[in-house]
Amino acid sequence: MTTKAASLADDLVKQFERRIDAGDMPPGSRFPTEKAITDSFGVSRTVVREAFARLAARGLLESRRGSGAYVAESARYQAFQVTPEEMGGMDDVLKLLEMRMALETEIAGLAASRRTDDDLAEMRQWLERMRASSDIDEAVAADMAFHRAIATASCNEYYLRFMDFLGIRLVPPRRLFLRDRADTEHRAYAREIYRDHEAILLAITAQDAGRARLAARRHMKKSLERHRRVHLVAKQEHP
Repeated sequence: MTTKAASLADDLVKQFERRIDAGDMPPGSRFPTEKAITDSFGVSRTVVREAFARLAARGLLESRRGSGAYVAESARYQAFQVTPEEMGGMDDVLKLLEMRMALETEIAGLAASRRTDDDLAEMRQWLERMRASSDIDEAVAADMAFHRAIATASCNEYYLRFMDFLGIRLVPPRRLFLRDRADTEHRAYAREIYRDHEAILLAITAQDAGRARLAARRHMKKSLERHRRVHLVAKQEHP
């Protein structure tokens, strides 16, 4: 039976893991003191010490006598990093899109083979929100949630965790592409994105792994080609 203290320690561990994975606490950085954590999170020192013990067991924390607790150097090999600051230019966006094309192709194939009715309902919900949204931020959120639902349907938690990591980094491509464009272009882009996602969903619904992979790859390839064109025009205008 899980005690309240153990549950609180679990929550604390997850919060620090997220901060380490996000790069907010890089290897070598110091953890807050026990007192600071008890004051900030409203937990006892016993909970903090339990959380620290678990983080140490996972290779994320090392204690230095007389100095405190630090993020272990080995954490750099556990937390793949693409920081938001790296995603400001089109060169970086293109690299990310190339990586996503390979990943999402396989995720879609697995989802087609393993999806449940609940998975399909979740995908349809976000696809409908994407179609109905007239706000770019809402559409982006629905887009991200749709891709996350596909990762969930793959039944591979590592794909899901990686999609969660990529989540905030999926926004820059659309914003860079649509920046300073007319409303008509926004609507045309939204319709094209909807059709791409619909094709992926139809293939997953039919449990056709080959077609799902093809639809996902086509979707990502089109996005990559769009952004390459934008990049080329920008280079011509500002050589």
